[in-house]
Amino acid sequence: MSETTPEAEMSPEMMMPPGIFNPFTPGFDESPYEHYREMRDLHPVQEHPMGVWFVSRYADVSAMLRDPELSASEENIADGPMRQQYEEIVLNSPIKLVTMMDSDPPDHTRLRASVGKVFSPRAIAALEPMVTELVDQALDRIADAGSANLIDALAFPLPFAVINKMLGMPETADTTRLLELTETMVLALEPVGDPEAMATIVRANIELCEMMREAIAWKQKNPAEDLLTGLIHAANNGDFHTEDELVAQLLLLYMAGHHSTVSLLGNGVTALLRHPDQHALLRAKPELINNAVEEFLRYDSPTHQTRRITRGPYTIGGKEIPPGALVIALLGSANRDERMFGPDTDVLRIDREDARHQVSFSVGIHHCLGSALARMEGRVAVSRLVNRFPKLALSGPVLWNGRMNMRAATDIPISV
Repeated sequence: MSETTPEAEMSPEMMMPPGIFNPFTPGFDESPYEHYREMRDLHPVQEHPMGVWFVSRYADVSAMLRDPELSASEENIADGPMRQQYEEIVLNSPIKLVTMMDSDPPDHTRLRASVGKVFSPRAIAALEPMVTELVDQALDRIADAGSANLIDALAFPLPFAVINKMLGMPETADTTRLLELTETMVLALEPVGDPEAMATIVRANIELCEMMREAIAWKQKNPAEDLLTGLIHAANNGDFHTEDELVAQLLLLYMAGHHSTVSLLGNGVTALLRHPDQHALLRAKPELINNAVEEFLRYDSPTHQTRRITRGPYTIGGKEIPPGALVIALLGSANRDERMFGPDTDVLRIDREDARHQVSFSVGIHHCLGSALARMEGRVAVSRLVNRFPKLALSGPVLWNGRMNMRAATDIPISV
């Protein structure tokens, strides 16, 4: 079960009135933003036929994510379809893992503090030379070929290599299988209605946990100056109450440390190349790269949804939501809200002054712990890509994965 999406089956035959969330709206896969605009204008806080609530305006999303009265734990979901699916995927699973994303204080505070020690500004800065080397090696291969799918050549392998290096995973680890399993687990962040799909996710979870336990056992015999050793020390000091908690945080680091950065790189470069004036501006003013990364995150968010559960009656946007309700904050919609970002919100502007107020990494106590790492990888990769190849351009149609939450390009053909 995820932090980020409603887990209920939808079908293309569902007929929705205007302004009601409907991912089967024509063109939604390519760009959901016009549909989000309609939601913000007509039904900014809505109870959906799926049995969840959606919140789409920036002010409401920001307030909701900062509100300590709302829960991140799915244990608080009231009886109904959402509760039933939570029980099927989580409670009835042979492995029950809780991450900091799925917990409330004080457990959330304890878990986040244990992992957060290794994401200090100093630690992130120390990784930059390695990231630069990995990027340059990828760009050398792209230069030799003359063209590439940016996802396969750079955006996908880079963050995976970085998180592997950070953790200090055994060289004998089956990274190909690890990637396959994490790709399956990402599907848990999307609506899951098919029982076999849910069973596949559970099986992937079991196999991933076994791989993590093997890595922990190996690292206990081969400690080093790396993140996994640090997490094991934290467990030995009592920061984690069980080995399952350690395994859960390790899995979270793999999931969050990889897929969101893939989307940031792919979606960001796609947006840049579709706005030639902004591409030219970044080449002319490379010092804009930090703000450009913020604008990439705002313009096409790697994660479009995150969720909270009401503990009691909850009022937002003039609507009262009952206790135990699953409430979906539409991050992708909030980032395009003209009430916050102005009338040109659908235009990429890498010098946009308030781009840093985007909510792609959430806000409040559940703000993404790895956001600084993702920003650094985005800054290094995009700046070196743009500077290395003056004639960088899209060479064909961009293809998207069709997901509602972890929306990302799967094919970005480029020529250099």
